[in-house]
Amino acid sequence: MHVVAAPDKFRGTASAAEVADAVVRGARAAGGTGTALPMADGGEGTLAVLGGANRRSTVTGPLGEPVEAGWRLEGTTAVIEMAAASGLLLAGGAEENQPLDATTAGTGELVREAVEVGARRVIVAVGGSATTDGGLGALRAMGSSARYRSVELLVACDVRTRFTDAAEVFGPQKGASPAQVEMLRRRLVRLAQQYEEDFGVDVVDLPRAGAAGGLAGGLAALGAELVDGIDLVAEELGLDEVLEGADLMVTGEGQLDATSWEGKVVGGVSAYAAATGVPVLVVAGRIHADLAGRTDAVSLLERFGVERAMSDTAACVEAVVAEVVTEAAGR
Repeated sequence: MHVVAAPDKFRGTASAAEVADAVVRGARAAGGTGTALPMADGGEGTLAVLGGANRRSTVTGPLGEPVEAGWRLEGTTAVIEMAAASGLLLAGGAEENQPLDATTAGTGELVREAVEVGARRVIVAVGGSATTDGGLGALRAMGSSARYRSVELLVACDVRTRFTDAAEVFGPQKGASPAQVEMLRRRLVRLAQQYEEDFGVDVVDLPRAGAAGGLAGGLAALGAELVDGIDLVAEELGLDEVLEGADLMVTGEGQLDATSWEGKVVGGVSAYAAATGVPVLVVAGRIHADLAGRTDAVSLLERFGVERAMSDTAACVEAVVAEVVTEAAGR
Protein backbone atom coordinates (compact mmCIF):
# COMPACT_ATOMS: atom_id res chain seq x y z
CA MET A 1 0.00 0.00 0.00
CA HIS A 2 1.33 3.42 -0.97
CA VAL A 3 0.33 6.27 1.33
CA VAL A 4 0.55 10.00 0.62
CA ALA A 5 0.93 12.10 3.76
CA ALA A 6 -0.58 15.56 3.24
CA PRO A 7 -1.32 16.99 6.70
CA ASP A 8 -1.47 20.48 8.14
CA LYS A 9 0.40 21.33 11.33
CA PHE A 10 -1.01 20.23 14.68
CA ARG A 11 -0.78 23.65 16.27
CA GLY A 12 1.35 23.65 19.39
CA THR A 13 2.36 19.99 19.22
CA ALA A 14 3.79 19.06 15.80
CA SER A 15 4.67 20.75 12.53
CA ALA A 16 3.19 19.61 9.24
CA ALA A 17 6.55 18.10 8.30
CA GLU A 18 6.76 16.16 11.58
CA VAL A 19 3.26 14.76 11.11
CA ALA A 20 3.91 13.86 7.46
CA ASP A 21 7.11 12.02 8.40
CA ALA A 22 5.21 10.14 11.12
CA VAL A 23 2.61 9.02 8.58
CA VAL A 24 5.33 7.69 6.29
CA ARG A 25 7.00 5.84 9.17
CA GLY A 26 3.66 4.27 10.07
CA ALA A 27 3.09 3.12 6.49
CA ARG A 28 6.56 1.62 6.27
CA ALA A 29 6.21 -0.11 9.64
CA ALA A 30 3.20 -1.91 8.21
CA GLY A 31 5.06 -2.98 5.09
CA GLY A 32 3.84 -0.18 2.86
CA THR A 33 5.47 2.86 1.29
CA GLY A 34 4.84 6.55 1.76
CA THR A 35 5.44 10.01 0.37
CA ALA A 36 5.57 12.99 2.72
CA LEU A 37 3.98 16.17 1.38
CA PRO A 38 3.35 18.52 4.34
CA MET A 39 0.70 21.11 3.50
CA ALA A 40 -0.52 24.55 4.53
CA ASP A 41 -3.43 26.78 3.58
CA GLY A 42 -2.00 30.28 3.58
CA GLY A 43 -1.77 30.45 7.35
CA GLU A 44 1.27 29.96 9.54
CA GLY A 45 3.53 27.24 8.19
CA THR A 46 3.02 28.10 4.52
CA LEU A 47 6.57 29.40 4.13
CA ALA A 48 7.96 26.21 5.66
CA VAL A 49 6.15 23.84 3.27
CA LEU A 50 7.12 25.98 0.27
CA GLY A 51 10.80 25.56 1.00
CA GLY A 52 11.47 27.59 4.11
CA ALA A 53 13.27 30.88 4.61
CA ASN A 54 16.57 31.51 2.87
CA ARG A 55 16.67 35.25 3.61
CA ARG A 56 16.17 37.34 6.72
CA SER A 57 15.31 41.02 6.98
CA THR A 58 14.78 43.43 9.85
CA VAL A 59 11.40 45.11 9.45
CA THR A 60 8.77 46.96 11.47
CA GLY A 61 6.95 44.59 13.82
CA PRO A 62 3.20 44.68 14.47
CA LEU A 63 3.55 47.11 17.37
CA GLY A 64 6.29 49.21 15.78
CA GLU A 65 9.35 47.47 17.21
CA PRO A 66 11.97 46.01 14.84
CA VAL A 67 11.70 42.28 14.19
CA GLU A 68 13.79 39.88 12.12
CA ALA A 69 11.60 38.09 9.59
CA GLY A 70 12.52 35.12 7.46
CA TRP A 71 11.30 34.91 3.87
CA ARG A 72 12.21 33.07 0.68
CA LEU A 73 13.55 34.07 -2.72
CA GLU A 74 14.03 31.40 -5.33
CA GLY A 75 14.74 32.65 -8.82
CA THR A 76 12.20 35.42 -9.37
CA THR A 77 9.61 34.00 -6.94
CA ALA A 78 9.39 35.25 -3.36
CA VAL A 79 7.40 33.69 -0.53
CA ILE A 80 6.46 35.91 2.40
CA GLU A 81 4.58 34.80 5.50
CA MET A 82 3.00 37.86 7.06
CA ALA A 83 2.96 36.21 10.49
CA ALA A 84 6.75 36.47 10.48
CA ALA A 85 6.55 40.26 10.24
CA SER A 86 3.07 41.25 11.49
CA GLY A 87 1.92 38.21 13.43
CA LEU A 88 -0.07 38.00 16.63
CA LEU A 89 2.63 36.00 18.38
CA LEU A 90 5.12 38.80 17.72
CA ALA A 91 2.72 41.15 19.51
CA GLY A 92 2.66 38.89 22.57
CA GLY A 93 -0.65 37.25 21.76
CA ALA A 94 -4.12 38.69 22.23
CA GLU A 95 -3.33 39.70 25.81
CA GLU A 96 -0.44 42.00 24.85
CA ASN A 97 -1.64 43.12 21.42
CA GLN A 98 -2.78 46.66 20.74
CA PRO A 99 -5.54 46.07 18.18
CA LEU A 100 -6.03 49.71 17.19
CA ASP A 101 -2.32 50.26 16.58
CA ALA A 102 -1.14 46.94 15.13
CA THR A 103 0.32 47.51 11.67
CA THR A 104 1.11 45.48 8.56
CA ALA A 105 4.01 47.80 7.70
CA GLY A 106 6.60 45.06 8.14
CA THR A 107 4.85 42.81 5.65
CA GLY A 108 4.82 45.64 3.13
CA GLU A 109 8.53 46.21 3.74
CA LEU A 110 9.21 42.56 2.91
CA VAL A 111 7.19 42.78 -0.31
CA ARG A 112 9.02 45.92 -1.35
CA GLU A 113 12.44 44.40 -0.60
CA ALA A 114 11.57 41.24 -2.52
CA VAL A 115 10.64 43.26 -5.60
CA GLU A 116 13.70 45.49 -5.27
CA VAL A 117 16.01 42.45 -5.34
CA GLY A 118 14.36 40.99 -8.43
CA ALA A 119 11.20 39.11 -7.49
CA ARG A 120 8.58 39.21 -10.22
CA ARG A 121 6.19 36.80 -8.53
CA VAL A 122 5.42 37.33 -4.85
CA ILE A 123 3.33 34.93 -2.77
CA VAL A 124 2.06 36.46 0.48
CA ALA A 125 0.61 34.02 3.04
CA VAL A 126 -1.65 36.04 5.30
CA GLY A 127 -2.69 33.91 8.30
CA GLY A 128 -1.82 34.56 11.93
CA SER A 129 -1.99 38.34 11.90
CA ALA A 130 -2.07 40.76 14.82
CA THR A 131 -3.59 43.42 12.61
CA THR A 132 -6.89 44.89 11.48
CA ASP A 133 -5.49 47.86 9.55
CA GLY A 134 -6.94 46.85 6.20
CA GLY A 135 -3.43 46.58 4.80
CA LEU A 136 -2.87 50.33 4.96
CA GLY A 137 0.42 49.94 6.79
CA ALA A 138 1.67 47.52 4.16
CA LEU A 139 0.64 49.70 1.23
CA ARG A 140 2.34 52.74 2.71
CA ALA A 141 5.53 50.74 3.22
CA MET A 142 5.40 49.36 -0.31
CA GLY A 143 5.55 52.81 -1.86
CA SER A 144 4.50 53.70 -5.38
CA SER A 145 2.02 51.30 -6.96
CA ALA A 146 3.86 51.70 -10.25
CA ARG A 147 6.63 49.49 -8.87
CA TYR A 148 4.26 46.50 -8.86
CA ARG A 149 2.65 46.78 -12.30
CA SER A 150 4.90 44.07 -13.74
CA VAL A 151 4.83 41.93 -10.58
CA GLU A 152 2.45 39.02 -10.02
CA LEU A 153 1.16 39.38 -6.47
CA LEU A 154 -0.62 36.30 -5.11
CA VAL A 155 -2.27 36.42 -1.69
CA ALA A 156 -2.74 32.97 -0.15
CA CYS A 157 -5.84 33.16 2.07
CA ASP A 158 -7.19 30.61 4.54
CA VAL A 159 -10.54 32.39 5.04
CA ARG A 160 -13.13 33.94 2.72
CA THR A 161 -14.25 36.73 5.03
CA ARG A 162 -15.44 40.06 3.57
CA PHE A 163 -13.27 43.13 4.06
CA THR A 164 -15.56 45.06 6.40
CA ASP A 165 -16.43 41.92 8.39
CA ALA A 166 -12.81 41.33 9.39
CA ALA A 167 -13.08 43.42 12.56
CA GLU A 168 -16.09 41.58 13.93
CA VAL A 169 -14.92 38.11 12.89
CA PHE A 170 -11.27 38.32 13.92
CA GLY A 171 -10.95 41.38 16.16
CA PRO A 172 -11.81 39.57 19.43
CA GLN A 173 -9.18 36.92 18.66
CA LYS A 174 -6.63 39.72 18.44
CA GLY A 175 -7.57 41.23 21.78
CA ALA A 176 -10.09 43.84 20.63
CA SER A 177 -12.89 44.83 23.01
CA PRO A 178 -16.43 45.28 21.65
CA ALA A 179 -15.87 49.04 21.47
CA GLN A 180 -12.58 48.55 19.64
CA VAL A 181 -14.19 46.10 17.24
CA GLU A 182 -16.71 48.77 16.27
CA MET A 183 -13.94 51.35 15.81
CA LEU A 184 -12.00 48.93 13.62
CA ARG A 185 -15.11 48.14 11.57
CA ARG A 186 -15.73 51.81 10.88
CA ARG A 187 -12.09 52.26 9.94
CA LEU A 188 -12.36 49.42 7.42
CA VAL A 189 -15.53 50.93 5.92
CA ARG A 190 -13.73 54.25 5.38
CA LEU A 191 -10.65 52.50 4.05
CA ALA A 192 -12.69 50.56 1.50
CA GLN A 193 -14.02 53.87 0.22
CA GLN A 194 -10.49 55.27 0.07
CA TYR A 195 -9.21 52.25 -1.87
CA GLU A 196 -11.99 52.62 -4.43
CA GLU A 197 -11.19 56.32 -4.84
CA ASP A 198 -7.42 55.81 -5.08
CA PHE A 199 -7.21 52.56 -7.04
CA GLY A 200 -10.65 52.05 -8.57
CA VAL A 201 -11.04 48.71 -6.80
CA ASP A 202 -14.10 47.86 -4.70
CA VAL A 203 -12.90 45.49 -1.99
CA VAL A 204 -16.14 45.44 0.02
CA ASP A 205 -17.66 42.34 -1.56
CA LEU A 206 -14.43 40.77 -2.77
CA PRO A 207 -14.19 37.21 -1.39
CA ARG A 208 -11.21 36.72 0.96
CA ALA A 209 -10.53 40.48 1.21
CA GLY A 210 -10.95 40.36 5.00
CA ALA A 211 -8.09 37.90 5.49
CA ALA A 212 -5.44 39.11 7.95
CA GLY A 213 -7.63 41.95 9.12
CA GLY A 214 -8.08 43.27 5.59
CA LEU A 215 -4.46 43.00 4.44
CA ALA A 216 -5.71 40.81 1.59
CA GLY A 217 -8.10 43.55 0.50
CA GLY A 218 -5.41 46.20 0.67
CA LEU A 219 -3.12 44.15 -1.56
CA ALA A 220 -6.04 43.46 -3.91
CA ALA A 221 -6.55 47.21 -4.28
CA LEU A 222 -2.96 47.31 -5.51
CA GLY A 223 -3.68 44.60 -8.07
CA ALA A 224 -2.98 41.39 -6.17
CA GLU A 225 -4.96 38.21 -6.87
CA LEU A 226 -6.61 36.65 -3.81
CA VAL A 227 -6.62 32.85 -3.92
CA ASP A 228 -7.41 29.96 -1.59
CA GLY A 229 -4.10 29.16 0.05
CA ILE A 230 -4.65 25.42 -0.04
CA ASP A 231 -5.09 25.46 -3.82
CA LEU A 232 -2.00 27.59 -4.30
CA VAL A 233 0.11 25.31 -2.09
CA ALA A 234 -1.28 22.16 -3.70
CA GLU A 235 -0.38 23.51 -7.13
CA GLU A 236 3.09 24.64 -6.06
CA LEU A 237 3.83 21.20 -4.56
CA GLY A 238 2.19 19.17 -7.33
CA LEU A 239 -0.33 17.35 -5.14
CA ASP A 240 -2.20 16.01 -8.18
CA GLU A 241 0.92 14.27 -9.48
CA VAL A 242 1.90 12.91 -6.07
CA LEU A 243 -1.56 11.33 -5.63
CA GLU A 244 -1.24 9.34 -8.86
CA GLY A 245 -0.97 5.65 -7.96
CA ALA A 246 -1.62 6.23 -4.25
CA ASP A 247 -3.77 3.78 -2.29
CA LEU A 248 -4.51 6.12 0.62
CA MET A 249 -4.04 9.75 1.53
CA VAL A 250 -3.64 10.70 5.19
CA THR A 251 -4.28 14.28 6.22
CA GLY A 252 -5.07 15.98 9.49
CA GLU A 253 -4.75 18.92 11.85
CA GLY A 254 -4.85 19.69 15.54
CA GLN A 255 -8.59 20.29 15.77
CA LEU A 256 -11.10 19.02 13.25
CA ASP A 257 -14.35 20.99 13.04
CA ALA A 258 -16.78 22.37 10.46
CA THR A 259 -14.28 25.06 9.38
CA SER A 260 -11.84 22.33 8.32
CA TRP A 261 -13.76 22.16 5.04
CA GLU A 262 -13.85 25.92 4.50
CA GLY A 263 -10.58 26.72 2.76
CA LYS A 264 -8.44 24.70 5.14
CA VAL A 265 -5.98 21.89 4.46
CA VAL A 266 -8.16 18.91 5.38
CA GLY A 267 -11.05 19.89 3.15
CA GLY A 268 -8.80 21.08 0.35
CA VAL A 269 -6.61 18.00 0.02
CA SER A 270 -9.62 15.72 0.52
CA ALA A 271 -11.17 17.29 -2.56
CA TYR A 272 -8.01 16.58 -4.56
CA ALA A 273 -8.01 12.98 -3.36
CA ALA A 274 -11.70 12.55 -4.21
CA ALA A 275 -11.07 13.82 -7.73
CA THR A 276 -8.44 11.12 -8.25
CA GLY A 277 -10.35 8.36 -6.47
CA VAL A 278 -7.92 8.02 -3.55
CA PRO A 279 -9.45 7.15 -0.15
CA VAL A 280 -8.77 9.58 2.70
CA LEU A 281 -7.99 9.04 6.36
CA VAL A 282 -8.13 12.08 8.64
CA VAL A 283 -6.08 12.03 11.84
CA ALA A 284 -6.72 14.89 14.23
CA GLY A 285 -5.78 15.80 17.75
CA ARG A 286 -9.36 16.57 18.64
CA ILE A 287 -12.57 16.06 16.65
CA HIS A 288 -15.55 18.31 17.29
CA ALA A 289 -18.59 16.42 18.52
CA ASP A 290 -20.71 17.68 15.61
CA LEU A 291 -18.55 15.66 13.18
CA ALA A 292 -18.94 12.33 14.93
CA GLY A 293 -19.69 9.68 12.36
CA ARG A 294 -19.63 12.11 9.45
CA THR A 295 -16.10 11.47 8.28
CA ASP A 296 -13.44 8.74 8.39
CA ALA A 297 -11.34 10.30 11.13
CA VAL A 298 -9.35 9.27 14.18
CA SER A 299 -9.03 11.45 17.27
CA LEU A 300 -5.67 11.14 18.99
CA LEU A 301 -7.15 12.41 22.24
CA GLU A 302 -9.78 9.71 22.25
CA ARG A 303 -7.38 6.97 21.18
CA PHE A 304 -4.38 7.79 23.38
CA GLY A 305 -5.57 10.22 26.03
CA VAL A 306 -4.77 13.90 26.39
CA GLU A 307 -1.29 13.61 27.91
CA ARG A 308 0.20 11.29 25.31
CA ALA A 309 -1.61 12.89 22.37
CA MET A 310 -0.23 16.30 23.32
CA SER A 311 3.29 15.25 24.34
CA ASP A 312 4.03 12.60 21.71
CA THR A 313 1.82 13.55 18.77
CA ALA A 314 4.04 12.16 16.03
CA ALA A 315 4.32 8.74 17.65
CA CYS A 316 0.54 8.61 18.03
CA VAL A 317 0.03 9.45 14.37
CA GLU A 318 2.57 6.80 13.38
CA ALA A 319 0.75 4.17 15.43
CA VAL A 320 -2.64 5.01 13.91
CA VAL A 321 -1.34 4.83 10.36
CA ALA A 322 0.52 1.57 10.96
CA GLU A 323 -2.69 0.05 12.33
CA VAL A 324 -4.82 1.27 9.40
CA VAL A 325 -2.34 0.09 6.76
CA THR A 326 -1.94 -3.29 8.45
CA GLU A 327 -5.74 -3.76 8.53
CA ALA A 328 -6.06 -2.73 4.89
CA ALA A 329 -3.33 -5.15 3.82
CA GLY A 330 -5.11 -8.00 5.58
CA ARG A 331 -8.42 -7.51 3.83
